[in-house]
Amino acid sequence: MSFTGWLLFMLVVQVVHFAGTWKLYTLAGRKAWEAAVPVYNAVILMKIINRPWWYTILLFVPIVNLIMFPVIWVETLRSFGKNSTTDTVLGILTLGLYIYYINYAQKVTYVEKRDLKPRTSAGEWVSSILFAVVAATIVHTYIMQPFTIPTSSLEKTLLVGDFLFVSKFHYGARTPLTPIAFPMVHDTIPVAKVKSYITKPQIPYFRFPSFQNIKRNDIVVFNWPVDTLIDINPGSMRGSVQKPIDKKSNYVKRCVGLPGDSLEVRDGYVYINGKQNVLPDRAKLQFGYQFATSKPLNPQFAIGQYNITDIYPLDKSYQIFQAHMTDAEYEKFKNYPSLDTIVKTTATKGQWNESTFPNDNKYPWNTDFFGPIYIPKAGASVAINAESIALYKRIIEVYEGSELGIDNTISQSGTQVLLNGQPITEYTFKMDYYWMMGDNRSNSQDARMWGYVPFNHVVGKPVFVWMSWDSNAKGFGNKIRWERMFTTVGGSGEPVSYFKFFLILLGAGWIFNFFRKKRKAAKK
Repeated sequence: MSFTGWLLFMLVVQVVHFAGTWKLYTLAGRKAWEAAVPVYNAVILMKIINRPWWYTILLFVPIVNLIMFPVIWVETLRSFGKNSTTDTVLGILTLGLYIYYINYAQKVTYVEKRDLKPRTSAGEWVSSILFAVVAATIVHTYIMQPFTIPTSSLEKTLLVGDFLFVSKFHYGARTPLTPIAFPMVHDTIPVAKVKSYITKPQIPYFRFPSFQNIKRNDIVVFNWPVDTLIDINPGSMRGSVQKPIDKKSNYVKRCVGLPGDSLEVRDGYVYINGKQNVLPDRAKLQFGYQFATSKPLNPQFAIGQYNITDIYPLDKSYQIFQAHMTDAEYEKFKNYPSLDTIVKTTATKGQWNESTFPNDNKYPWNTDFFGPIYIPKAGASVAINAESIALYKRIIEVYEGSELGIDNTISQSGTQVLLNGQPITEYTFKMDYYWMMGDNRSNSQDARMWGYVPFNHVVGKPVFVWMSWDSNAKGFGNKIRWERMFTTVGGSGEPVSYFKFFLILLGAGWIFNFFRKKRKAAKK
């Protein structure tokens, strides 16, 4: 929905609100016109129902307002003596329109000094839960979001089973584009396995100011640009659907290319503007290998002894394997006594892989030898012709077209490229774009397959590992990677666990609260 469309919608809402509440405003000692002034009418309503003025702000926060509107409807009814369960149910089921009936057909009296404390324990529980959900939704949407690492594409830096806190404010919190959605879940409601949102309407894209820009080699969480899956749960990957930007699957990769960069991959190594990209010391590049042994090999022994991330037997004799290793692990493992042969499983330059971006044989690239490619920058222009359009077609039609509500169509007439039927020889980008890749170069679904990541798809920055779970370990105690709990994602050197400091702080807080309550009880 466009800005104009939303403005008209808000005006309609104001008219509906005025028509259904003006008499109630006068019964509460206010003026009828106060029910008609946008925003001001909400502030006055909060006074009428004895709620703080800042509740008005919550009415304009997407997702949170889905919880707040029913609360306000019920509170309004109770402020005029309608406390029964029937009144509450009717107020919610009619989306607040039951208030019209109270406004015009019922003789009610304003309860000025209404007790706000719930009259039953059930009501108190409901109030507490609603408050907790509102607070958690605000934190989840605008400050910090929990995230789980599902794949090994960033293995050695982030492990499968790591539970992260992802900062929304580092790169600027993005307001939800899909306003009608189930709180604190993504595209699918757990257990029920049904879609968690209604596609329309859509709120225009808006992002709060950032505290920092995305830097080269930052690990970034973003919405997978080409996601059309109904859900992407392990073992599922089912169906096909057009998703809003903020409901596309969350991915986490390393940003190796920034807007304006020229990027190339040579034998799996990234080169930026002709120079090899230098990764931080916590990053561990891995490549695919196949090897054969003269004697059967226990994969778990190889993993434990040589710290190899992934190792898979390719035959029943356990003598031929596929694995992913860092250069250091390879140097160590090639001296294994029963190792027969070991080969790096990389493609050759010029060997076209049709699943590699931009999926055009004019660009005979593969995941090991890729580019050079230009990463678009907002305000920069590129030449558009029959050869280059393959690189930028999706940007023009989708990222800067349909996803922004613009009807862009690219076509060709001979060697001439047409935008909406008109010849085009140059295009100026509206957004910044980024190049996201995994450190496990032979086992990562990343930009080499699907291309650029627009900035409006960026979700946030992983900052903290609060829990790490190894599902392959035996025994509950061994499944928890204690050394990774409460470690930072960024920084140099080996990660340091702050878990013991957290326990000390938690214990100190408990002791302080215990004696505070005891002293308070003694005063009574």
